[in-house]
Amino acid sequence: MRRRRRERTLYRMDVPARTSRPSAGQRALAERIVRGEALAPRGVVELDSSVYIDPLRFEREKRAVFDKLPLLLAPSALLPERNSAVAHEGYGVPLIISRDNDGQIHVMANVCRHRGTRLIESNEIVSAKRIVCPYHAWTYGSDGSLLAIPRAECFPGLDKADRPLNHFTAFESGGFIWFARDHDADFGNVFALSEDMDAFGMSGLHLYRRRTHEVASNWKQVMDAFLESYHVQRLHAETIAPFFTDGISAADYIGPHQRAVVGRADYLSEIDREDWAAVRRVLTYTYAFFPTSILIVSPDYINLLVVMPQTVGTCLVEDFMLIPEPPRTPEAEAHWERSWTLLDAGTFAGEDFRAAALCQRGIESGLVKSVTIGALEQGIAAFHERLAAIL
Repeated sequence: MRRRRRERTLYRMDVPARTSRPSAGQRALAERIVRGEALAPRGVVELDSSVYIDPLRFEREKRAVFDKLPLLLAPSALLPERNSAVAHEGYGVPLIISRDNDGQIHVMANVCRHRGTRLIESNEIVSAKRIVCPYHAWTYGSDGSLLAIPRAECFPGLDKADRPLNHFTAFESGGFIWFARDHDADFGNVFALSEDMDAFGMSGLHLYRRRTHEVASNWKQVMDAFLESYHVQRLHAETIAPFFTDGISAADYIGPHQRAVVGRADYLSEIDREDWAAVRRVLTYTYAFFPTSILIVSPDYINLLVVMPQTVGTCLVEDFMLIPEPPRTPEAEAHWERSWTLLDAGTFAGEDFRAAALCQRGIESGLVKSVTIGALEQGIAAFHERLAAIL
């Protein structure tokens, strides 16, 4: 008896979760900043540089991590409308992410059940009420069900109900769409994020813009860049450094996911810490969703970076910028455009991704056998320890 993959959904976009108060964990982390507390010092850690360049290690990561664990695909805001879909191939698997007529999310193979033709070729959002194969016009619904076969009499005995698009296990939780190639993957650590994400109103935000960057580095170089605050005053001196105070940071964990907060130049002790909007003006929360995504929470907008390994020395990073509502005036559009340009082009592409590529080039030279991790970079050491334990 054939076993069909499970299809599951936690939230729908027509029921956004909103809150104006921080979670208990977010509040506790802010209090640690006020008290001047940080993670207990671990001392200097030397990390073998081969983890960034060893092709055999990369293959083990693909098998143990990317073939097994839940992976973040996109914010829910990517598909705000029912009967819509988008193609996704960043993780090396041809996928369709769709929202059906009932508002539920599906993650399916972007492969026709007839002869294997790619169904959706564009990476733009498309109507998915009817997904028509460009080769022989087999037609699927937004839930992946096979709706029509031209000249059906040529396929005697074939039941359309037995030929839906192949589904992957997928959940929509806390304003994000996750999937796993392993249908037995445990999504418990995904659901654990929902309280914090609801505090940011993630499932009700609007997608302002997205862009995919090609980065000439191992995927972990990009993750490393957002797991420490040591570089902010140096690397970002010409962009965002003036908004932050050097070394004022704290971090903890939600399961395998790092939750960090960096103090701004204003003093948190001078504001009402029950005023969530005021707290967000002086603190920046950053989440490293294990294994490959970063969430950066600015005072009035949010950036999600999804890091997708391609080869041992290259990766893709898709940047999604989320804002409270669509721009309704030229002034609002100009404001969001400035914010997008500052972070996507100026900070991420021009500084963070460039630094990751420079690190990769240096390590590929073979002249550096280990990299040195200091007290303000403890998140990097913890991330690599967790990854090594899985391998």
